[in-house]
Amino acid sequence: MTDEFFRMTSHRPYLLRALVEWINDNQLTPHILVDAGVAGVQVPPSSIKDGRVVLNIAERAVVGLAIDNESVAFSARFSGVSFAVQVPISAVLAVYARETGQGMALPDDIIGAETAEDEVTLEDVSADADGTPDDTPPDGNPPPRPSGRPQLRVVK
Repeated sequence: MTDEFFRMTSHRPYLLRALVEWINDNQLTPHILVDAGVAGVQVPPSSIKDGRVVLNIAERAVVGLAIDNESVAFSARFSGVSFAVQVPISAVLAVYARETGQGMALPDDIIGAETAEDEVTLEDVSADADGTPDDTPPDGNPPPRPSGRPQLRVVK
């Protein structure tokens, strides 16, 4: 991509808010896994283990939870002492429900990344007049249909 293309904002805070809402809607307890080594992380040092900290962000456990596009902020008690927690969105590694472990590791943002050879952009996809993709190769023979189960491949 070149600089003349519009750059979208990070998708990570939107995923985080959606997953927290989903966990709350199911009456479960949302927890976030945080990389405590990221600049701007403000958590009690005693809560850090192996450079990471797990934070309970349930409404009953925190005061003033705010998840905006830059950070997660709230006040909570750690060993009976109130502490103002501040976590940049980039430091949030995952969000999950304590009771079930269901949740998601948040994917990294790809900012300013060049299009890889095997990535497909909208410009690369041609379409017939009816709007369906034209998969016919230049020789005019349609490609063979793949056999077996469909597979999803992650392209970075």
